[in-house]
Amino acid sequence: MRQASLRAIFKLAKKDKKIVFIGSDLGPGILEEMKQKYPDRFFMEGVTEQGIIGMAAGLALEGYKPFVNNIGTFLTRRCYEQIVVDLAMHNLPVRLIANGAGYVYAPLGPTHLATDDISIMRCIPNMMVLSPCDAIEMEKLIIETQKFKNPIYVRMGKGGDKIITNKKTKLKIGKARIVKKSKLATFATTGIMAQIALDASTILKKKHNLDVGVVHFHTIKPLDKKSLFKILKEVKYLVSVEENNLIGGFGSSILETCNNHKIREVNKIYRIGLPDKFPDNYGSQIELLKSHKINSENLAKRMLLILKKN
Repeated sequence: MRQASLRAIFKLAKKDKKIVFIGSDLGPGILEEMKQKYPDRFFMEGVTEQGIIGMAAGLALEGYKPFVNNIGTFLTRRCYEQIVVDLAMHNLPVRLIANGAGYVYAPLGPTHLATDDISIMRCIPNMMVLSPCDAIEMEKLIIETQKFKNPIYVRMGKGGDKIITNKKTKLKIGKARIVKKSKLATFATTGIMAQIALDASTILKKKHNLDVGVVHFHTIKPLDKKSLFKILKEVKYLVSVEENNLIGGFGSSILETCNNHKIREVNKIYRIGLPDKFPDNYGSQIELLKSHKINSENLAKRMLLILKKN
């Protein structure tokens, strides 16, 4: 997914002389081709995350279109004030690309886990929040960002994530994607939770002959209200799944949207996500997700319980 985002940036840079890439201590070899071809538009700074946000803001004020790339938790928590004051208040066209969303950097411990970035980024005025599910979607959405003049936060997985997007699929920022239809129940997902939910849906069909759908919201802000409300009218239950703290996250945005529009079907909604606590163990992304029962087998079990209870 990361390589897909870099490919898309380079592709845009070849067409638009205003495209600039800024990284912070990302190591050798990152966008080497762009570095060689457009050295005046490639910047790799040291460990100075807050500084590169100000740098990107200054370049944007001069008419450039910066893409800033760094580890998710450093790009959000560490730079929060700079993002709010330098970028969002001026509504500048800077794209923040966050490596390692959720539990991706689990082996490095809790300081490197971006488990609240959806919550804190979506509450910033003017900021859009994207969470692609795979490399194909990532590349298409990066290119799509050029249609917007406001700051955009792009959350990405670890790379090598299962591809569930067809290359011919047309994507539009702000428009949810129906991965699998159902009139019974549907998983509402964002990011790589789409793959996990799709596998859970397959398990439910094979073991219980239940048709459970999957809708993928690659755009968390602005949320696709039209698709959300339509699905809520069609299904018995909607279960949101996210790799983010449940407080203020993707599921919260669904509930808030329904409340703001007085949607009666809000009682159909259940939420699955990370608990309100700091991670207290180490391991892989898969192991930590499993510890919170966010894997395909447990999602299938939880959906089955919801269907049986009601």
